[in-house]
Amino acid sequence: MLKAYKYRIYPNSEQRTQIAKTFGCCRFVYNQTLAYRKETYEKEKKSVSRTDCNNYCNRELKQAYDWLREVDKFALTNAVYNMDCAYQKFFKEHAGYPKFKSKHDSHNSYRTNFTNGNIAVDFEKGKIKLPKRKTVKAKLHREFKGEIKSATVSQASSGKYFVSVLVETEHEEMSYTEGNIGLDLGIKDLCITCNGEKYRNPKPIKKYEKKLAKLQRRLAHKEKGGSNYYKQKKRIALCHEKITNTRKDYLHKVSNEIISENQVIVLENLQIRNMVKNHHLAKSISDVLWYELTRQLEYKSAWNGRKYIKIDTFYASSQICSVCGNQNADTKDLSVREWECPVCGAKHDRDINAARNILAEGVRQTA
Repeated sequence: MLKAYKYRIYPNSEQRTQIAKTFGCCRFVYNQTLAYRKETYEKEKKSVSRTDCNNYCNRELKQAYDWLREVDKFALTNAVYNMDCAYQKFFKEHAGYPKFKSKHDSHNSYRTNFTNGNIAVDFEKGKIKLPKRKTVKAKLHREFKGEIKSATVSQASSGKYFVSVLVETEHEEMSYTEGNIGLDLGIKDLCITCNGEKYRNPKPIKKYEKKLAKLQRRLAHKEKGGSNYYKQKKRIALCHEKITNTRKDYLHKVSNEIISENQVIVLENLQIRNMVKNHHLAKSISDVLWYELTRQLEYKSAWNGRKYIKIDTFYASSQICSVCGNQNADTKDLSVREWECPVCGAKHDRDINAARNILAEGVRQTA
């Protein structure tokens, strides 16, 4: 199994300069090969392959620009492959046409491949060996065992540097459990289980909203392009990073708990992209980050032999009585949080009832 381990690195000034050069060279190669591919098709109506683009980089670009030889060759090759991947998506998945990369982009990264021991991790000394970098100081908070395949060096908008090491390793599955769970995703609470447990929504954006507004106001009074302007932008980036880290840390804890205690996990297949078009709920939906929770549950289920089930988007989980099966159309109104079944008289909490119906439907589909 391939797993990525991400660590923060602390390059010295010389290493930072070399990393910045690599970012720039990768961006240059990406843009030049994309332009070459586009121009060849427009003039000759001829399709250019990934290999042709790589040969163009090695035989023409490197001959014309000597400084391309100063950086890691695998990083440039991977930049070409990334361009090709974006180009293929345009045709196969009807994604947007690949855009040229800007040097003003706040996130930079490049990937290099393992060969002849050019990438190594020393957990005792807290250092990582990278091509053209010698050894870089790193915070190695998690150890791994396995064969290194590649490494991706990145710089966040806050200015911090990271390396993600891709390793082929063995994964120990969690032990089998008898638990089954249905989850109803919410806004007031992150998710509600069929057992009546409610995972709170930490609402990190709301928590830092006033601080962000204050930082943005200060930025508006800075002269654009000045040193104080960029210092203020970094403070804003650090605040956004804090929000992201807070949210992801909490979601990992919730998903790990759900996966470890249950063998079958059932959720609704929500159309989140359509739901955020509602301007009254868009901010709250984005803050709760349903997609990230479902993504974590899905891949962690695959890792640990769990059964992950998504039921149909239009299944009326909130309207059906989980006791007798009667469908009550009056509960379509979202303001109805508790209701009594007119047939069997059972009293329901809207979210818990929905979670129970979601589990029942998931079990029915797999029976």
